[in-house]
Amino acid sequence: MALHALRRNVMRSILTCLGIIIGIAAVIAIVEIGQGSAYAIQQAIATLGSNVVQIDPHSTSIAGVSTGTGAKATLTADDCEAIIRECPAVRLGAPSVDLRMQVVYGNRNWSPRNILGTTPPYFIVRNWPVDEGQPFTEADVRDAAMVCLIGQTPAHELFKNESPLGKYVRVKNAQLKVVGILKAKGADTAGNDQDDFFIAPWTTVKFRLSSSRSNSNQPPAAVASTVNTTNQLYPEVQQQLYAAQSTTRAQDSPMIVRFADMDDVWISVISPQNIPLAIDQIRALLRERHKLADGAPDDFNIRDLTEISEARTSASRLMASLLLCVALISLIVGGVGVMNIMLVSVTERTREIGLRMAVGARGRDILLQFLIEAVLLCLAGGITGILLGRGVSSAVTAFLHWRTMPSLAAVVIAVGVSATVGIIFGFYPAWKASQLDPIEALRYE
Repeated sequence: MALHALRRNVMRSILTCLGIIIGIAAVIAIVEIGQGSAYAIQQAIATLGSNVVQIDPHSTSIAGVSTGTGAKATLTADDCEAIIRECPAVRLGAPSVDLRMQVVYGNRNWSPRNILGTTPPYFIVRNWPVDEGQPFTEADVRDAAMVCLIGQTPAHELFKNESPLGKYVRVKNAQLKVVGILKAKGADTAGNDQDDFFIAPWTTVKFRLSSSRSNSNQPPAAVASTVNTTNQLYPEVQQQLYAAQSTTRAQDSPMIVRFADMDDVWISVISPQNIPLAIDQIRALLRERHKLADGAPDDFNIRDLTEISEARTSASRLMASLLLCVALISLIVGGVGVMNIMLVSVTERTREIGLRMAVGARGRDILLQFLIEAVLLCLAGGITGILLGRGVSSAVTAFLHWRTMPSLAAVVIAVGVSATVGIIFGFYPAWKASQLDPIEALRYE
């Protein structure tokens, strides 16, 4: 009977369902897009590594001009070893140095986003396995071995369809052997290509590829004023066999002193709950090692990368929740439309209601009849809305390349919500119909 009544006004039934269709479709699409976004952020967090904390040197200011983060040489590989050894909340650590330089193979060249010098634990800290080949070892770090690993982007740009393993690439005037290819990571949350990397032992990058932070400003007094004072022609005469180096020459060719300072130290904490404790332990240890007085500012920065990514996740969830609220408001508007049409239907079918009551229909029968009609309208709108929502999320994936994830829970909730809307907004018109006086209803024109 309910289906027959709805078929008498097909267009009105379709328009009545339209609000429910739009509301359910919006809910399904937003939930699937939100879940896809959350999954993408989780993947980005996973590429950062497990519970990662990054330490870098603090910025310095010279004559009122800030030189930026990392300008001060305050972090060393010994600091990293001390953190691993003396901070109980720390699981692993790896120092690193950065370099921007061109890599050449044959007649091809490529400038990676970063040439990174580090140690083997870096691959565990950053959750970055080797896809082909093998990582370098601690012995390679000690010996400053001429070996390297490359990401997927340089592997493709330099070697095309060749296998890079065992080949030699040139950086500056040094030949490095490719011993491994890193597994693909894709873009990070900022859109940077994480596969555009070139990784070697930090000693190789620091002392063989780069001359950064070598002390080129030694005063003339630091250079020996005499070369040979032991071989003299006559004991009484203080005469040198070789000419003393002039002040001008000493300034032009100073003695080069290598500093083993790091650009970053990457730390993996035992668990997310221990990150604040680990940061406190690291800060206390580094301040002690760097002999900083009480009240003096830190000469290093500590950044919790997991916290940054979680903040982005929270922002994404908040935006999805706000959009979901808008979709729910459209559902409520659709429910009001259903109630309005059902009230119109009750008014139009007053004589029909009176006739049914006259032949024995009770109030609850009339209530149930109109309630079923409202629920059927909402269920039809809900099912259509689910199909439309899935189509919208598929179109978003196809054309905008946003990640979406189908949600069975959202479908079940959508069906339940549509039925609930039908019951809630259809109850009043159905109750009003059931309360009609049969005599007055039969007289109604």
